[in-house]
Amino acid sequence: MALPLLPTTVVGSYPQPDWLVDRVMLSKSVPRVRMNIWRVAEPWLGAAQDDATILAIRDMAQAGIDIVTDGEIRRESYSNRFATALAGVDCEHPGEVRSRANRVTPVPRVVGPIRRIGPVEVRDMEFLRANTQRRAKITLPGPFTMSQQVINDFYTDPDEMVMDYAAAVNAEALELERAGADVIQLDEPWLRQDPAAAKRIAVKAINRALEGLKVTTVVHLCFGYAAVVPGQTKPVGYSFLPELADCSADQISIEAAQPRLDLGVLRDLAPKTIMLGVLDLADPAAESPGLVADRIRAALKYLPADKLVPAPDCGMKYMARPLAFAKLKALADGAAIVRAELT
Repeated sequence: MALPLLPTTVVGSYPQPDWLVDRVMLSKSVPRVRMNIWRVAEPWLGAAQDDATILAIRDMAQAGIDIVTDGEIRRESYSNRFATALAGVDCEHPGEVRSRANRVTPVPRVVGPIRRIGPVEVRDMEFLRANTQRRAKITLPGPFTMSQQVINDFYTDPDEMVMDYAAAVNAEALELERAGADVIQLDEPWLRQDPAAAKRIAVKAINRALEGLKVTTVVHLCFGYAAVVPGQTKPVGYSFLPELADCSADQISIEAAQPRLDLGVLRDLAPKTIMLGVLDLADPAAESPGLVADRIRAALKYLPADKLVPAPDCGMKYMARPLAFAKLKALADGAAIVRAELT
């Protein structure tokens, strides 16, 4: 399907049904190792995940979203499904990392060379492509972010580990392109956690991960899920953002609505297309289309309409499904208001 001006999309995830996942367990953390959050037993789990994926795709289409995903329904988190499927990673004997909020999270240990063994998300992409005629996007955890979510017990040079992650992501991304992806997105929220390391290696790793791709490519960064990171603890600016103007990705995706980001930063990313968060996922009510339109108009002060893709701030995984749908409907309707004004 041809894309309109101001095409709408989601960042990646959509709420998983309560009959599929244990939401109490899921709410405790963003899993880095496998947690087995599933309510459906293994013989029927794959079919149940397929059914829930169709529901997510259908919700996005009915809301009017132009570029849809599979909702990341088969994932426990945005990153752990791919990250734990790589050679060189030990999840049976995890390490621990402590967040700035003093929360301890089990994480994989790197005990050998990071290598992709085989397809991880390719069947997900094939299923998405078979169930929509809309533009289809699939996401992968970025190489820098994955390197920040492990204990390194093997590499003497941490940058070598990042580049090995990048090669693994690239091998998967090339197969996702062949499976029918129109858009491939790297999720890199941890770029802001270690700005010095990010400035040293992140752009190089992103470029390696996207090497050879011909479809639209995106790098997403944010301050964390609204359900996990309260708004008052979120910074008002990114510690690593202008540097992404030099990466090979076509689009940069940023959270802007909840942290009330100063949109003047968009000037620093020219000539990239910006996937801009215009839905505050901490707000327990759906935005009105008029409010979404206002947020889009504010961004158009800094970039042309053909360089803007309205989206939620972050993934919608931790939200109630009716609220997520209502917010997406407001997103589509708000973009339509501004589109009509422009055309």
